[in-house]
Amino acid sequence: MTGLICPLPQSSEFARASEALNLPVRRMQRESGGSVKLLWQVQSRKLGPLGRVDMISRGPVARNTADQLDWLGMFERWQDGCPLILNNDGLSAERLFDAGFWPLLTPATLALLPLSDGAQMRSALNQKWRNRLVRAETSGLKVTRHPLSKGHWLLAAEERQARKKGYRALPTNLSLAFAKANPGKAQLWEVRQAGEPLAAVLMLRHGAMATWQMGHVTPQGRKLNAMNLALFTAMKALADQGHTLLDLGTINTEDAPGLAHFKLGTGAYSHRLGGSWLHLGALAAIVRRLPLTLRLAA
Repeated sequence: MTGLICPLPQSSEFARASEALNLPVRRMQRESGGSVKLLWQVQSRKLGPLGRVDMISRGPVARNTADQLDWLGMFERWQDGCPLILNNDGLSAERLFDAGFWPLLTPATLALLPLSDGAQMRSALNQKWRNRLVRAETSGLKVTRHPLSKGHWLLAAEERQARKKGYRALPTNLSLAFAKANPGKAQLWEVRQAGEPLAAVLMLRHGAMATWQMGHVTPQGRKLNAMNLALFTAMKALADQGHTLLDLGTINTEDAPGLAHFKLGTGAYSHRLGGSWLHLGALAAIVRRLPLTLRLAA
């Protein structure tokens, strides 16, 4: 335990899952007074003529902004000159430009939900969300919780849904590897009626946080508000297990307003990430010298 609240890609549980897939993650940290004040995990891939490309997703994780800035000032000492992609969370664009990073992708927005006791979380629900939950709770639906296992219908449903809607989902083999490498930390909540599945959600548990990994609801389940029941049941259980923050994933109010409203209806707040940035040899030296007008146009 580090004491830091780490998102999934920066967690030790993610590192163990990656190792199981023969995709090792380098984990580095700095300590002060016997506790970790800064950590970052690096994933590496071979990309054609570029050779090795490193990626840090939603890191570095630090106790405060000053520690993040310390990292920005010294990362080149260990990075050995190969291309580095940083999925930024917390560092300002100005600081990244000054360090030689070039923007690649615009920032995404997440829904983050503080977890507490059931009564407090229920009171924080949007009124319509709460009404749908009450209807589901009184409809005779059955909710069960169990560990993720190979062949569960949710995995196939997620793959079909990703193909149909054209989004890139994390591969299901990562979820299975996470479950195997971290027993008891990949948990499914499933809602059924008369034995027929209506909805399911998979949560990955890592330190003080948990992450919504995937979820699916059938047309009949949507009519019966089964996903509201599955998610709220999971929220209460995760809080009871000691988690304080649930990452509900990205939200997009323009392209998927219904899903965004569903996630924010739980009482979650919007958290904007810092975009994806590239640090690359000679390009870094050019970026550092760019005038403000060109930086703003990037």
